[in-house]
Amino acid sequence: MALRDQKGAARLALPVVLALALPFLPGCKEETAPARQQAAAPPAAVFVTRVERQAISKGADFIGRVEAIDRVDIVARVTGFLQTRHFNEGDAVKAGQLLFTLEQPPFAAEVALRRAQLDSARADLANATTQVTRGRELVKTNAIPQATLDDRITAEAESKAKVAAAEAQLQQAQINYDYTEIRAPFDGRAGRSPLSPGNVVSPGSGTLVTIVRDDPIRISFPVTQRQLLQVRREGGTDGAERIKVRVRLPDGSMLDSTGRFDFIDVTTNRATDSVLVQAMIANPQKLLVDGQAVTVVVEAGDPEQVIVIPQSALQIDQAGSFVLVVGAENKVEVKRVKTARGLGGQLVVTEGLEIGQLVITEGSQRARPGATVAPQPTPNSPSGAMPGTAPRRG
Repeated sequence: MALRDQKGAARLALPVVLALALPFLPGCKEETAPARQQAAAPPAAVFVTRVERQAISKGADFIGRVEAIDRVDIVARVTGFLQTRHFNEGDAVKAGQLLFTLEQPPFAAEVALRRAQLDSARADLANATTQVTRGRELVKTNAIPQATLDDRITAEAESKAKVAAAEAQLQQAQINYDYTEIRAPFDGRAGRSPLSPGNVVSPGSGTLVTIVRDDPIRISFPVTQRQLLQVRREGGTDGAERIKVRVRLPDGSMLDSTGRFDFIDVTTNRATDSVLVQAMIANPQKLLVDGQAVTVVVEAGDPEQVIVIPQSALQIDQAGSFVLVVGAENKVEVKRVKTARGLGGQLVVTEGLEIGQLVITEGSQRARPGATVAPQPTPNSPSGAMPGTAPRRG
């Protein structure tokens, strides 16, 4: 009995000994609390732009239509086979540049025939003139009657008329021959050419190609009488000379060129109480195309220095409008702002921001007030701030 008790006690003591010795075994130390904690997450990356003042002019936006200043549909002036096309569709062409050549031999033969007829008529005229000269001498000696001289004078006049007719026929034949070479009337760009070489073309065949002058180019847009009056007043004493016209392209970017009013219609559309206005603007990069719809931005008066921020930076809650800025130690702060709509959809801040502050434009969903963020410059933003820069005060 005692032996069995000793064996049982030994079996009970073994787990206790192992439990006491386990922490001291290599590789079996219990992990401390700091080691179990995961590494802190890095600050969220956000895009920022530095608050700066920009020169903004007063004005308004309009929907306009691009129109080529010169536009011509090239058609054949004579009937013939289309022999050669000397350009590619869409090419820029120069005034006088050869576009098409029609089959020329039939027209060259016509020119040769008319020239021969003119030579014959001139020979008949020379003979008739000689007969008149001789007749005048013979009449003096009564060798021929006066009636014969009169007939010779009449024949000379008829020969002169035949020469004039032959000259006109030769000129017409030469004109038709020249029409076999079709040239560009002005500098521009060639459109689509539906007829290929080998087709018979004539004045009734339709358009061979359309040529448009696309630099400079004209933009037409309707303006209400109220808007026109406002723009003229804001233009000051110089009037139209101080009014600038810019174009916003379909992708939202602005055309580099600036135009001016070219024409203001003298009558008002009674149905809409609007006046048709046209502006001419340079188009060196050919970004504007005839018939294209664009947004016309009319700027008047002297520009004002105002704070402008991207639309993406503005947020709205129940308390009103606000933006998130990156403050000291890259901490996110909330700034309540008052805004006004600027020219061309720009967002003008009238109150709440200071020059030099870093406004978050993208990634605000990852930024919380008081949190630390990693600011990155907004792509393609001239006022973007580099990461880690502190906001300037001013």
